[in-house]
Amino acid sequence: MRSELIGLDVEVRSSGQGAFEGTVVDETKNTFTIRRQDREVVVPKDHSEFQFTYQGEKVLLQGSEIQFRPEDRIKKIR
Repeated sequence: MRSELIGLDVEVRSSGQGAFEGTVVDETKNTFTIRRQDREVVVPKDHSEFQFTYQGEKVLLQGSEIQFRPEDRIKKIR
């Protein structure tokens, strides 16, 4: 996944916080900040599974596969 993930709709399929849906509002090397309803939740990438909606398609990713700083993740996939 070499595109920007901030702004995408995401379904957190498994994490220590249970399953939920929201929109990615920030990303670091190890976490996503996801806005769900009226609050923001920080979700660790490691040991979590995410399903992103990208250009109308569902893309399932393991957090460990994208556990890089956003700018490094984009460079590594090229």
